[in-house]
Amino acid sequence: MGRPVHFEIHASEPEAIIGFYSGLFGWTFSRWGTEPYWLADTGPDGPGINGAVVQRRGDKPPTGQPANAFVVTVEVDELDPALEKARSLGGSIVVEKQQVPGVGWLAYLNDPDGNVLGVLEPVRGEG
Repeated sequence: MGRPVHFEIHASEPEAIIGFYSGLFGWTFSRWGTEPYWLADTGPDGPGINGAVVQRRGDKPPTGQPANAFVVTVEVDELDPALEKARSLGGSIVVEKQQVPGVGWLAYLNDPDGNVLGVLEPVRGEG
């Protein structure tokens, strides 16, 4: 079975996007050699994957148009504070908070470069 092992976020201004993701989720980044490629460490070992930020190739899509066709969803402890933090860091909400029965609360954002990402507060406790 194929499992995701890495993701890439394409950015017109990689350093700005790195600031967004490190500010929102606490991810750390390190440049890989001299390439316009920054490895993303998303946290300690356990469920999840690491990825990278790469210089966007081609034009940024017009405002309101999705920049990517593959959405990564990131787990957070609490969704509402994460959404407020995303707004304060230049992101915007594209699909408002909604309940996914048996899973948790989910919303979709645009990062400041127009990439779509999901943010999920999972159901916790019994069950």
